[in-house]
Amino acid sequence: MQYQTIRLSIRDNIAVLTLRRPEVMNALNTQMRAEILHAVKAAEKDARVLVMTGQGKAFCSGQDLGDGANAANMDLERTLRDEYVPMLKAIFDCTIPTIAAVNGPAAGAGANLALACDVVIATESAVFLQAFTRIGLIPDAGGTYWLPRQMGAAKAMGAALFAEPITARQASDWGMIWEAVPDADFTAHWQARAGKLAQGPTLAYGHVKKAIRETYDNTLDEQLAVEAKLQGDCGQSFDFKEGVLAFLEKRPARYEGR
Repeated sequence: MQYQTIRLSIRDNIAVLTLRRPEVMNALNTQMRAEILHAVKAAEKDARVLVMTGQGKAFCSGQDLGDGANAANMDLERTLRDEYVPMLKAIFDCTIPTIAAVNGPAAGAGANLALACDVVIATESAVFLQAFTRIGLIPDAGGTYWLPRQMGAAKAMGAALFAEPITARQASDWGMIWEAVPDADFTAHWQARAGKLAQGPTLAYGHVKKAIRETYDNTLDEQLAVEAKLQGDCGQSFDFKEGVLAFLEKRPARYEGR
């Protein structure tokens, strides 16, 4: 696919997906959603970590209300079902670690696009905004799923009802995101984080994601069984053997992601 609204670059096992509609704060339109879906699947095959970030001053301002002749008459159910769901599930189900490097404001579906990633690293000047009720809507693009799980029902309810900006520092303190980083250090910091994951035990990372996500629906006995099964898989991997050998030889491990 020839990308028009994003850029995908892969180097040193790190895939960087950049949203590239800075003139509309990287708002999501039909074409961008299709391109993100394609790029995530490509990155999953060819890289060991995926980073999503925005070009310009914003990460993503959410749904492009100018995408179509009459935004007020959009078939929102169809748009969510046919365009957002495949894109979000591709990110959420991605077998390699995913990082949202939130370089600026993330609003509406743009905020929840970031939350679909495994780890969110935001610059301190960034804000997160569940803007939906400002135009008579409810949080979508996974917002009602991720928000209560990541920062609790009380904070999620307030964020959704009041539609007030949440600073990156607040988001970090509330458990909504992983960390907020000073603006001057932001790019170097997320690049270092991505580099660490790109050199790590990729199979184990995928199993970590699976185990943590399944815990919400499992009893203790069920979750212990999940851990045993996934740990058994990891125990047969090259990376486990390499990790043990490196520990015994007192040297850095050279993981191959298998």
